[in-house]
Amino acid sequence: MSTRNKNIPCLITIFGATGDLSHRKLFPSLFHLYQQENLNEQIAIIGIGRRDISNDDFRSQVKSSIQEHVKNTKHLDKFMEHIFYHRHDVSDEASYESLLEFSNNLDKEFKLEGNRLFYLAMAPKFFGEISDYLKSSGLTDTDGFKRLVIEKPFGSDLKSAEQLNEQLRRSFKEEEIYRIDHYLGKDMVQNIEVLRFANAMFEPLWNNKYISNIQITSSEILGVEDRGGYYESSGALKDMVQNHMLQMVALLAMEAPISLHSEDIRAEKVKALKSLRKLESDEVSQNFVRGQYDKGVIGDQEVKKYRDEDRVAEDSKTPTFVSGKLTIDNFRWAGVPFYIRTGKRMKSKTIQVVVEFKEVPMNLYYETDKKLDSNLLVINIQPNEGVSLHLNAKKNVQGIETEPVQLSYAMSAQDKMNTVDAYENLLFDCLNGDATNFTHWEELKSTWKFVDAIQEYWDKTKPDFPNYEAGTNGPLESDLLLSRDGFHWWEDIH
Repeated sequence: MSTRNKNIPCLITIFGATGDLSHRKLFPSLFHLYQQENLNEQIAIIGIGRRDISNDDFRSQVKSSIQEHVKNTKHLDKFMEHIFYHRHDVSDEASYESLLEFSNNLDKEFKLEGNRLFYLAMAPKFFGEISDYLKSSGLTDTDGFKRLVIEKPFGSDLKSAEQLNEQLRRSFKEEEIYRIDHYLGKDMVQNIEVLRFANAMFEPLWNNKYISNIQITSSEILGVEDRGGYYESSGALKDMVQNHMLQMVALLAMEAPISLHSEDIRAEKVKALKSLRKLESDEVSQNFVRGQYDKGVIGDQEVKKYRDEDRVAEDSKTPTFVSGKLTIDNFRWAGVPFYIRTGKRMKSKTIQVVVEFKEVPMNLYYETDKKLDSNLLVINIQPNEGVSLHLNAKKNVQGIETEPVQLSYAMSAQDKMNTVDAYENLLFDCLNGDATNFTHWEELKSTWKFVDAIQEYWDKTKPDFPNYEAGTNGPLESDLLLSRDGFHWWEDIH
């Protein structure tokens, strides 16, 4: 953050400010930015909600949320002076006229220079309506910048995404729309670019001549909890693969950009995503596996199956697990499979990238019936952020027997103390007008094209659910997906 502009004057308006996301992520992140002096007194935050509560009551709720999620609350009372509540009906035009007057008054009081950031922490069905009213009411008619931040899901397929995008573009330009993907705000995800392009030892090896396969895993121990209604309409394919997983694939597969400007980086990501081989109907079952968790035991606790969760259909076909083999048709990656895997109620909570290098063609240090351990580059994104390199070295003083050794770097508490959450990084980027770690429309279009082909095939076929026990690493078919190519999933490697 030290390389960015600090203390940018801005009016931040959060729609859905009484919701869970705002209280768990947004307000603690904004406070920490203020506490770290990345925001100053020229900032005002309007919380939008339908509830009839007073400004003081809202401030009390926000204060409690911040105290729950941030250890050091120094300067909290000073920060609360910048928080305001505005009762608002997003479907009522008169509400926006009132919001305009309130916004203009805060702009003058805090000297915000007309800069406005609108954060839609609401259900996607309101995105288009709100953006239309923001323009028609005059809220976007300002001398400063105007930016719109929206949460996923952005559409439910390519067609609905195109319709929503056309609606948003009536009020905001593409460069003013920030489609947030919190995975891209994680420090170790952002570190993928640095590892690749700031180290001469990796980039020459980052191709099909030296890499045998790349694996990306994002697993959760938790089930759907209270999100059964939402999850029934998305499932793991749309909730995780279409955005988070394919974004990490793009970062790993992209070519070196000509600069670190957001336009240049995103142009390379788009090229990588467009190079993904779209699967025909008869190829989906060979390259993708879907699963749904059954009852099982996690820790010492028995957990119920997905179909017994609240607001989930008794005969639900919604996948809670997806694994797949991706092929990138370009010169760099021809013949190198990218394996992705994501699921709920799995054995561990992990977000990890494993780059497996090819074996040495003729190795002098093992017998013909004994293989050396693979050389691996492991990027641990969560929970133990860090990087490790797995090599083979001489085992004893006498003889030439080898053993695997590991070179590791783990992010310390000191490294992580300057940020409370990925949302903090992304909010600061947005204030700076840096869209590098946000999803561009062209990226979104490519990911929906890829995912829609899979979903269309699955809609026509009946799954055999449930097909994996809670507390395991998914269905057996996921392991067979790799074993057919002579590989296996690297489990919980550090």
